[in-house]
Amino acid sequence: MSGISENAYLGGRLTIRQPAQGYRAGVDPVLLAAATEAQAGDRVLELGCGVGTAALCLAARVPGLAVTGVELQADYAALARENAAANGLPLEVIDADIAALPETLRQQQFSQVIANPPYFDRNAGSRAADAGRETAMGEALPLETWVDIAARRLAPKGIATFIHRAERLPDLLCAMRGRLGSLECIPLQPRARREAKLILLRGRKNGRAAFRIHAPVVMHEGTTHEKDGDDYTPEISAVLRDGAALPFPK
Repeated sequence: MSGISENAYLGGRLTIRQPAQGYRAGVDPVLLAAATEAQAGDRVLELGCGVGTAALCLAARVPGLAVTGVELQADYAALARENAAANGLPLEVIDADIAALPETLRQQQFSQVIANPPYFDRNAGSRAADAGRETAMGEALPLETWVDIAARRLAPKGIATFIHRAERLPDLLCAMRGRLGSLECIPLQPRARREAKLILLRGRKNGRAAFRIHAPVVMHEGTTHEKDGDDYTPEISAVLRDGAALPFPK
């Protein structure tokens, strides 16, 4: 890890230290945290927490959570601990491969599990030059394994929430079959009349409701980028700047 930068999130409510090069958290973990409908007293597990961005955004929005993160890369895990301490937020970070969780963690259940799995199938793409970025972005474990681990760690009626690329939605739905129910999807469109690039997908352990695909959430104003600076829609700006929730429709 060649250098560290400090970046403000949630309008400056959080300061996140992360590698200056390699994998750097963008808006995706913030959106994941905003879509997680946790309540005070919930136990939350993040699989692959990186430097803690999603977990800490969630903890900042919802006081009273007990949050645990699992991270494979030791240097990222160390930064996650530093970020939690620096921001005064609860986050226990466990250095582990999610496919080989410690016995103590495998004996626990959580009301919420969240994950931002690596986006890119390396059977259909090339590796990143930076090792940290490759680990974060290149799929080493199949999505089915991520979903299976999430489902196993959920308490009855607990909810697993994922953010992923839109083209991987069929893979996620197949992986959730027989493991999670009451599935719901929110497509995330970059602009109006553009195809969705990302999706938020959640499922409930023992859920029985029919699959729902909600109206898309549009990220940016207008149909084209027309000015310098960000042009987020008011809904997304409130999430990114004010720490607002991005709830699934009732």
